[in-house]
Amino acid sequence: MLEKQIKNPHGGDILKYEFLEELGMNQNTLANAIKVSPHQINDIIKGTLPITAEIDLRLCHYFGLSEGYFLRLQNTYELMEAKNKLGDELNSI
Repeated sequence: MLEKQIKNPHGGDILKYEFLEELGMNQNTLANAIKVSPHQINDIIKGTLPITAEIDLRLCHYFGLSEGYFLRLQNTYELMEAKNKLGDELNSI
């Protein structure tokens, strides 16, 4: 039987589904509110741009979250991606 892997969620997925969609907010509105380009927000949501410390601070301040919330999501994403990439090699260490 083939094991089906669950998609590793990027912080942009959480931003999109748990924040923007829940609040009925679009990407441009958020970008303007936190003073970044809409292109940056779009790339984060697409998962092609990582969430940096600067973006984390802006997002957390805007949404009233503790600093590091989105950065921890990014770190978790990157760890899982690295673990998946290393696979059996990691087990042999």
